[in-house]
Amino acid sequence: MVFKRLLGSLGVGGPSVDTVLDPGAVAPGGVLGGQVHLQGGEADFTVEHITLELVARVEAEHEDGESEGTVVFHRHVVGGDFRLAEHERRSVPFSFPLPWETPITELYGQGLGIALGVRTELGVAGARDKGDLDPLAVRPLPAQEAVLEAFGQLGFGFKSADLELGRVNGTGQQLPFCQEIEITPSPKYAHRVNEIELTFLAGPAGLEVVLEADERGGPFSEGRDLLARFTVDHQDVERVDWNARVEEWIDGLLDRPVPYPSQDAYGDHGHGHGYDHGHGRRSGPGVGTAVAAGAAGLAVGVVGGMAAAEVVDEVGDFFEGDDEGGDEDGGDEG
Repeated sequence: MVFKRLLGSLGVGGPSVDTVLDPGAVAPGGVLGGQVHLQGGEADFTVEHITLELVARVEAEHEDGESEGTVVFHRHVVGGDFRLAEHERRSVPFSFPLPWETPITELYGQGLGIALGVRTELGVAGARDKGDLDPLAVRPLPAQEAVLEAFGQLGFGFKSADLELGRVNGTGQQLPFCQEIEITPSPKYAHRVNEIELTFLAGPAGLEVVLEADERGGPFSEGRDLLARFTVDHQDVERVDWNARVEEWIDGLLDRPVPYPSQDAYGDHGHGHGYDHGHGRRSGPGVGTAVAAGAAGLAVGVVGGMAAAEVVDEVGDFFEGDDEGGDEDGGDEG
């Protein structure tokens, strides 16, 4: 990339900034590294701080409709308190760990339509400007990949993924939003379930896996939403039969005698879901992808909803048309 944005708050002649991330996707909890390149302006400036923000495009549901906005979920100061001379070029290296709950944006190298970015904020002469925004690629942890692979091997399909503002009751969730992965049922369960929603909440020790099933109704009964939570140790990846484990989860979920677990375990579900969104929860966006099982693993492709080029355009709009209003800082100052 080039030095693409002058500091708007300083006007023409101010310094410019370009952040370059190390190549490749990073796993949740992994180290994000790169360089912040600065180009001095038409005069000397004191750089008070360089702060990187992790941002996400998140959906929210309100009483009067649905909306999307940019949420800041982590901040990390990578440098500052130095003089940047006129026309000086300077690079500031950085490395810091991603939050464990950072959403995954790709599976086997294929994008899932999730928009995450790293935004650079430069503080100069008492002014702040968010001068650069770069896409962030996040691959799944081995345990997440093992669970998703098992769903694919069992014949489930990957429908869509989105980020939703709100918290999963009864869990250790840290971020102000969660990722929902919508899965179509395998032939074995198609007569019982419309779809299953999967949420991963990762931490240093393992994963909380939250499953919600939209159960079909029968001739004399209404359908119901079923919710269950399971834990996975990171060390279990190589010693568990994941196909059997996931099938056990699904069977246990569908055989529940009541619609939901006790409130002691999950809290007040409000609108019939285990997600506390304040005003319910919207369904996923129109970005459709499919996961097909095979001996070589999962193959991700686009079906229905948006075409692949439109997915790229949607994610691109997030970075090119980033608006700085409506940010919600869910992270910590580094």
